[in-house]
Amino acid sequence: MGSPKSIKSTWPLSNKSDWKLSQQIIHVLDAYPIKPGKEVPVHPKTDKLPYFSQWQGHVWIMLHALAPITIHQSLLSVTHEQSLHPVIVFLLYFVTFSWTVVRQVKASQKLGHEFGFLDGDVHERDGIPDIGVDKVVASLYKTTGSRIFMATHISYKVSQSPISVMSDPYWWAMLWLQIGLYGVILDFWFYVYHRAMHDIDFLWKYHRTHHLTKHPNTLLSAFADHEQEFFDMVGIPFMTWATFQVFGIPLGFYEWWICHQYIAFTEVLGHSGLRVYGMPPSTFSWILSLVGAELVIEDHDLHHRKGYRKSHNYGKQTRVWDRLFGTCHERIEATKENINWNESVYFPIF
Repeated sequence: MGSPKSIKSTWPLSNKSDWKLSQQIIHVLDAYPIKPGKEVPVHPKTDKLPYFSQWQGHVWIMLHALAPITIHQSLLSVTHEQSLHPVIVFLLYFVTFSWTVVRQVKASQKLGHEFGFLDGDVHERDGIPDIGVDKVVASLYKTTGSRIFMATHISYKVSQSPISVMSDPYWWAMLWLQIGLYGVILDFWFYVYHRAMHDIDFLWKYHRTHHLTKHPNTLLSAFADHEQEFFDMVGIPFMTWATFQVFGIPLGFYEWWICHQYIAFTEVLGHSGLRVYGMPPSTFSWILSLVGAELVIEDHDLHHRKGYRKSHNYGKQTRVWDRLFGTCHERIEATKENINWNESVYFPIF
């Protein structure tokens, strides 16, 4: 049995007959962050990075977010029902949420083998730990399941079909505002909680597992102890939803679902380590860039690589709160002068 503190990953190249169910699931889904045995390009830090455009992120997220909403409305139209039972709604959105995350992991895998990873000239990406495969697989369905259960329980109204709310142009105008605000507000609560986990002695033990990796990958986004899992998966999203309620901008089920997709996309992208200049898609991106508060993939990567007990780059959606509280870390590879604006990255949809 391996050390509980080890991030060593040897199982992908071991005898498949000895694999556990969780290992077989990753293999069948081809949800490896990096294909076992496949070469990854290595770049010196001075090589320019290609860039990932915002519009691609928006298209990718919205296509996946609208898929279950379309199925939802189609079921109502075919069955002539006025609403779907909350249990059916939960199952529909839970399955599609999990499917979306797996698709993003696979897309990131493809890009990793094409463009390589940050700090790749010094250290390869960490794999899925031998001692943590069960935890990694469980973190996927716990994250998607808990967030959708919460959203269904407190925001789904059987009287509101997708078409009844989304046919109103005002709803779409508000959605534009809510998507931008959601990332900033959620990041405030996340910043406070995340920095506390680093700065307050007795809380660090609940965050330490997540920092075993210095070069994280997409499947380690939610790799953590139970206490951190609760706040990451449920606590912070709930506090964000409650903040919207307090300020009179309530989030209904469908808009909250779409906001969840933006957040999850950034959580996975931020742990990918892709050697790409990419900002989280947001309707507020232009404002964030204007004030130097935009997040890029390298920011959270540096939080893991350069930080431990004391750290920096605590935000995971923006740099708003890191800027305000002076906890930004200088970028190494993703500096503005090191970007190749003539080479864009296609984030594969199919």
